[in-house]
Amino acid sequence: MSDAFAQKLLAWFDRNGRHDLPWQHPRTPYRVWLSEIMLQQTQVATVTAYFLRFVERFPTIADLANASTDEVMAHWAGLGYYARARNLHDAAKRCVELHGGELPRDFDALLALPGIGRSTAGAILSQAWNDRFPILDGNVKRVLARFHGIDGFPGLPAIEKQLWRIAQSHLPQQRMADYTQAQMDFGATLCTRAKPACVLCPLQNDCIAFRDGLSNVLPTPKPSKTLPEREALALWLENSHGQILLQRRPPAGIWASLWTLPQADTQAELHAWFEREIRGDFDAAEELPRIVHTFSHYRLHLQPLKLRKVAPRAAVRDNADLRWVAREDLTSLGLPAPIRKLLETSR
Repeated sequence: MSDAFAQKLLAWFDRNGRHDLPWQHPRTPYRVWLSEIMLQQTQVATVTAYFLRFVERFPTIADLANASTDEVMAHWAGLGYYARARNLHDAAKRCVELHGGELPRDFDALLALPGIGRSTAGAILSQAWNDRFPILDGNVKRVLARFHGIDGFPGLPAIEKQLWRIAQSHLPQQRMADYTQAQMDFGATLCTRAKPACVLCPLQNDCIAFRDGLSNVLPTPKPSKTLPEREALALWLENSHGQILLQRRPPAGIWASLWTLPQADTQAELHAWFEREIRGDFDAAEELPRIVHTFSHYRLHLQPLKLRKVAPRAAVRDNADLRWVAREDLTSLGLPAPIRKLLETSR
């Protein structure tokens, strides 16, 4: 069955797969790796433009390793899940330090790099070198769970272990790069999460979910949970030249290492920070419309406050984590998407 599964999938890919993605031409280990990281939690249509801009600025691993954090984050800003960019940058530095500026063609060495897990390592090896390694991203989990009738949330360790065994069993002897891409394309365009096109599926004769009418039930969804709600305030400060005060976030946590407006969980905390750092009348700040932004583990309600023509106290100057930035220079820094949108749409 494994040969039939792979061969049918490859035949489908030859007719219907995506053959003109920018990371396929040329298909180098670096471009494959970058595309895999960008495609985590993000669709191809969104990634393409970011990928092209990124490789234009950082055409090699060495170029990426030698870049500043701000520049890397500025080219990533808007893609979200910013830990991916930090890990990518750190991994590039390790490749320069340990592997001569190249990605290693070794599973364990890849796995040791920041941000590369088992599936990403397999995707790199199979697509860049045609090495025989399985992948198990969300698309593949969905396809295998339906095809084999696997009940249980695929994120559970026992279910995931079962799916890894199945993924390994289906590997063809040749065309690993095409087969890996075929799995991702098949899950993204035909065996989709909602309303899969089962009538067009080349695997339907052997698919347990199709046979038993379970295509809209499998894979078992993740147990639902209510996202906690959090509130915070952000302070949009402008000096007499119209420059905006930005503060770099800590290197860990939400929006890590990005530049954003000074922020605090309570008005009292924000007011206290303002009194230490800024000359002006905090109580004169204008309330702007609230921003609601959903992270993976909570929903943030952010209240921006705006105050013009303020000045820093004498001891405060631009430093590594606090900077006055002209509007035209905002694009040179990595800003969270909702903050960038706020600054661009409000005057």
